[in-house]
Amino acid sequence: MTPAAGKRERLAAAAAQVFHRQGVEKATIADIAASAEVPVGNVYYYFKTKDQLVQAALGAHARSLRDLILVLEQHEAPQDRLKALVRGWVEQREVAAQFGCPTGTLATELGKRADGLDRESAANMRALIEWVERQFAALGRSDAGELAVALIASYQGISLLTNAFRDPELMRTEGRRLEHWIDSLQP
Repeated sequence: MTPAAGKRERLAAAAAQVFHRQGVEKATIADIAASAEVPVGNVYYYFKTKDQLVQAALGAHARSLRDLILVLEQHEAPQDRLKALVRGWVEQREVAAQFGCPTGTLATELGKRADGLDRESAANMRALIEWVERQFAALGRSDAGELAVALIASYQGISLLTNAFRDPELMRTEGRRLEHWIDSLQP
């Protein structure tokens, strides 16, 4: 990786983190530069506008999802992959209590726009749903698409409640319920 590519990726990852913690509208270029440990002036070399940083943050989210899926695919059985996904969410419960789900909060914020970034954000969510659907299909479920949406909707809902009430235990409880639910769906 070239130094420029490394700095660009660092800025994209920092943008994703800052947008998650502060929101797109409140975050500044200076906040992102500080988080990436890059001089503010250098940011403009890589990203001319804040929207380009949002797009880079969406790319960072997509890369994180691909990396997560590679880890989850290490589990042999589809139900184990799904339960590992749920456990990963539960492990992030403190972050969810403070800031919500990184992907969900960004999707919600960008969903209020109609500039194309809303569709890019939705693509990340769709990629996760499609992966979950493949896991349910591998379990032999003819309703795999509906189950995938139900699982992701449950997680997004509990992330919202965990954040609203600042109560990470809500996510732990829902995680246990989801694991039992996944087990109950096996033939």
